[in-house]
Formats: sequence, C-alpha cells, structure tokens
Amino acid sequence: MTGESSHAGWPATLGPLRTAAGGVGLRPIRLRDAKTWSELRIRNQNTLLPWEPTGIGSWADRHQPSAWPPLYAVLKSEAKRGAVMPFVIELDGAYVGQLTVGNIQRGAVRTAWIGYWVDSDHFGRGIATAAVALGVDHCFGQVGLHRLDATVQPENMASQAVLSKVGFRREGLLERYMDVNRRWRDHLLYALTAEELVGSAAETLVRAGRAGFP
Repeated sequence: MTGESSHAGWPATLGPLRTAAGGVGLRPIRLRDAKTWSELRIRNQNTLLPWEPTGIGSWADRHQPSAWPPLYAVLKSEAKRGAVMPFVIELDGAYVGQLTVGNIQRGAVRTAWIGYWVDSDHFGRGIATAAVALGVDHCFGQVGLHRLDATVQPENMASQAVLSKVGFRREGLLERYMDVNRRWRDHLLYALTAEELVGSAAETLVRAGRAGFP
C-alpha cells in the first residue's frame, strides 16, 4: 500500500485480539483476495443470503473470482475518498470474513454504519464479536467518529448478540427498511456512541472474559 493515497483510518491493520478460536485481526482488502473471497461467499450462500441485500443475477455468478476485481476497485476508490473502510477479518492470519464501515460522514455528525460476516465454519467462536470491537475502537479512535449504527433483521439473533456484547444498544425498528432476498424486510437499528464505552470496546470484551490482549 506504500505510495497510495489514504485518509485517516485506511489502510490500516488492526489487532489482534485473542479469542478461544485464536488471534482475530483486521486488514485492508487486497486484489489477490479474489479466490478466497469467492470460495467463502459461495460456500456460505445459505447462511448469508437471508441477511444480505438483494443482488442482480444468481449468487454464484455474483461471487465468481472475476467479480472481485471490479468490486475491489469500487471499494478502494471509496476508501481513498474517506467514505468507506473495507477490511478482511483474519483468524491467525487466515481470511474468515469481512467487516466494512460505510457511509462515513464528517462534520457535525461524525457517524458511519458497520457491517460484517464470518464463515459459518467459525460461528459461535467470538470471532465476529472481536472483529467488531476492533472496528469500533478504530472508528472512535484514529478515525475520529462519534457514532456507529448497525442494522439487523429481528430474526438474526446471532448478529444482535454480537452487537450487544460490544456495547451497542437497540434504538428502534426500521419498517420495510431494505430489500433482502427479494422482499422488503424490517430491521432493528442498533447504535453506539463514543462516550458510552468505558475504556474501549476491546476492553469491554476483556473485562467480560470474551477476549484477551496478546
């Protein structure tokens, strides 16, 4: 990444946090991630499709390795102008998911949304929770944001648990908020502001025994 233009917060490598599964960290997406991204997304179709925005064409077609370079180019361009921060979630150095901070706004609001997914082979091991904590601390620290939002369908209890463990609180219901799997779905709005954290999100997990520092 040397020589590339950047903004405060991206590119960056974050972590690791120690979990029962191993060391969880975040790193910027790379062009050479195409093959692994494709394999993970296609393998996880059944667990991701119910929660993600409706796309054009079949899931398999949208997640071929050839689909990654144009997606990467868009994300990188948006990252350079400070609108998004796209990260890979790593477990002991292996790509196991993604975390994205999007719609970054400065000025009087200093806010963004945060979203994530993890390979189903690693569900229930604290990986998403640790990754979100790292993302939160980065946003409230180096990036200088004040508020983060996350939206989740009411049926997605696992994702709600991740957010709650990090410190997010439920603010309300967004009715027919997003077209997901070809239907307008309600979403719960979760939020967290910088002053609500005692110390950091990572420290919140450590105090609760859910993670540790290396």
